[in-house]
Amino acid sequence: MPDALAGTEGLNLAQEFPPVSTETWEAAILKDLKGADYEKKLVWRSEEGLNVRPYYRSDALAGLDAQTASAPGQSPFVRGEGKAWKIDQEAVPAKNAIRADLILESGADAIQQLGIALAAGVEELEKRSASSSVDVAAREIEFAFAVGSTYFFEIAKLRAARLLWAQVVSAFGGDAKAGLLKLHVRTAQLNKSIVDPNTNMLRATTEAMSAAIGGCDSLTVEPFGFDEHLALGIQRVLAEEAHLNVVADPAGGSYYIESLTNSLAHEAWKLFQRIEAAGGYSKALAAGWLGEEVAKSRAVREKAISSRRKAMVGVNNFPDLNGEPLEAAPVAEAGVAPFPTFRLAEPFEAIRLRTARHAKAKGKAPKVLLLKRGDAKMKTARANFTLNFFGCSGFTLVESEEYVGSDADLIVLCSSDAEYLAFAEEVCAKVKVPVVVAGNPKEQIDALTALGVQGFVHVASDALETLTNWQNRLGVKN
Repeated sequence: MPDALAGTEGLNLAQEFPPVSTETWEAAILKDLKGADYEKKLVWRSEEGLNVRPYYRSDALAGLDAQTASAPGQSPFVRGEGKAWKIDQEAVPAKNAIRADLILESGADAIQQLGIALAAGVEELEKRSASSSVDVAAREIEFAFAVGSTYFFEIAKLRAARLLWAQVVSAFGGDAKAGLLKLHVRTAQLNKSIVDPNTNMLRATTEAMSAAIGGCDSLTVEPFGFDEHLALGIQRVLAEEAHLNVVADPAGGSYYIESLTNSLAHEAWKLFQRIEAAGGYSKALAAGWLGEEVAKSRAVREKAISSRRKAMVGVNNFPDLNGEPLEAAPVAEAGVAPFPTFRLAEPFEAIRLRTARHAKAKGKAPKVLLLKRGDAKMKTARANFTLNFFGCSGFTLVESEEYVGSDADLIVLCSSDAEYLAFAEEVCAKVKVPVVVAGNPKEQIDALTALGVQGFVHVASDALETLTNWQNRLGVKN
């Protein structure tokens, strides 16, 4: 029988795909940028202050051998224990658990969650090891974390937590195995909303994935506006269909996640050292500065949502115009001072509920007419922007190219900058309701205002401030 492979050549991928140096990649990127600023265009600065590069290569792992070379179940346990996580929908963190989850719910960033939790864990370890061995004390301590929707950061955060705790236990003289962190994880409530429960389920799904990939021991998917059986179903799909429960450390070896794990651990360790220098967790709390640091992070997050620099789908952008808000939010566990819990969507929920009460009392919500004219591309883009902007208020929105006979309470002109003066001159003279311009035609603002335009909505507008202002002006009572 003739050899089927006779005369054929072996496949050599190294020859077919020779290595490309980082310098070559960078040269190609700079060429494509055509003079644009590399850092501004391609480097993302996270809310933690970390610079995230557009791509990562093997050189990003230089010096991380202790992190990357260990196997699942080996110290420093960055790869977890190598066991499947447990579905635990009834989980209640132990009374003495380190509640990093509540620190997230108070608005802390990932570095703060890690650093503060580590300091609290050290204080608990010191107390327990006074009456027992370090090994026994370390094994008795459980950490509870919550995961948000910053997908890769949440994966890296959980891996960094294991790495940091192993380092602490080792510093106390504990056995290597005693440094295995007990990690219960739940999905967050910080980023959930009563105005778009379907999107809550999507967020919970990606959060559960982060928890599983990050190496949780047990996981709770908290239903927020969707049924308990769907919360359980999310875990079952991830375990039984995606098989995330049979792969140890799925993120292991990812240049980006490994690098991010190291960055988070490094910065969290610096915060931990600051806390220790201040006398430890309890003294840092009593001094007030730790609560102030988290309050600053909360304020930054709130401003990002209010200004729409950060989108919350269904809340401050892309609203479900036909959806009905839930009557009330699920009861959440209250935080403890100085870490009060809250939800980012609450101010927008208040606007939607205010409009809903008005509509129930008056029989209708205020109506906004998106009046389109002129340049096809610009009028469509600005109408879509305005639809999303005012849709977050619960107002009724209609689009048209005609305004005669309209019963709108507010008219938004949607056109190009070059056409706005003539457009506004015509409309403002013929209608008795307020007229707003979609856009920010800076050189024409004074002239448009003189014609009767009463406002401008654009990407730099603060949505909460603007929507509240129009509720007030249109007679929507609190």
